[in-house]
Amino acid sequence: MIERWCLFAKRIIVISVIEKEYMRYTLRQLAVFAEIARSENVSQAARVLSLSQSAASTAMAEFERQFDIQLFDRVGKRLHLNDRGRKLLPLALELLDRAAEFESMLRGDASMGDLRIGATLTIGNYLATLIVAEFLQRHPESRVELHVYNTATVVERISEHRIDLGMIEGECHSSEVEVEPWIEDELVVFCAPGHRLALAGPLSLDEIAHESWILREPGSGTRETLEHALWRRGSNVNVRFELEHTEAVKRAVEFGLGIGCISRLALRDAFRRGSLVPLAVPELDLRRMFQFVWHRGKYRNEAMRVYLERCRMLTRGLRRSDEIMMPNVA
Repeated sequence: MIERWCLFAKRIIVISVIEKEYMRYTLRQLAVFAEIARSENVSQAARVLSLSQSAASTAMAEFERQFDIQLFDRVGKRLHLNDRGRKLLPLALELLDRAAEFESMLRGDASMGDLRIGATLTIGNYLATLIVAEFLQRHPESRVELHVYNTATVVERISEHRIDLGMIEGECHSSEVEVEPWIEDELVVFCAPGHRLALAGPLSLDEIAHESWILREPGSGTRETLEHALWRRGSNVNVRFELEHTEAVKRAVEFGLGIGCISRLALRDAFRRGSLVPLAVPELDLRRMFQFVWHRGKYRNEAMRVYLERCRMLTRGLRRSDEIMMPNVA
């Protein structure tokens, strides 16, 4: 009997030591650390977390003091993650995501968690909005934020942990970001039906190079794909306007201000109506891939896993983005 009580006492001591080690930091401290890392400002982080500024500052200071470390470099009123902070941030975010998922399961909630998505303009305007709407119809307990940026900004926000999942149409050059191909897309050179090239047959680069071009801005995947195709052929074009929105490019071309080049997906309805017409330029290879991107250290919660699977199901068996049947939204 005495031996059994001694063994029990030893187990209690071990458990107490383990709890003491694991309770040296709290989820609130991790949340404050993560939010300050995102916003680079204590006041803004406090507002997001519904804390007072002093409570957020105290939590962060105590967190650093407990481990005798510094996670930020103070530059004026802003806080920038140092090397140690950058290494710890993905781990902190994973712990917070897993803790939220764990608590949801304990409560028996139907929610799969929240999801912050960044999509480039073509995907955001023509696919992501409808996919998100269908996702929320199936899972009304979840909350989704959808932000539309160009490719460069989506990748930047992923690297900064400001969004969970990116859907891009350009190339990703960040070593911090995981990339998964989704479906092929194709750009098309196009003009208004009244343009002098509208009834022409296949055109050479020389025939279109000196036309007035209406293009997306630098940093967009659409612009990058066109410039790579032109660079491979040793050519360039005369850019008259640079616009940040696909629809604005379409309207400018419809008004006869020049020719453009955007995704066939974005032009599908305009070609069907006859308000715009495609121009064949065999020398240009304007194929590209729509891609999913997320931070290499990102924990994929249930909402992210289900959303990705829905996207994959939508394009299963299809060759190109303009073949996608849009989801039915009630």
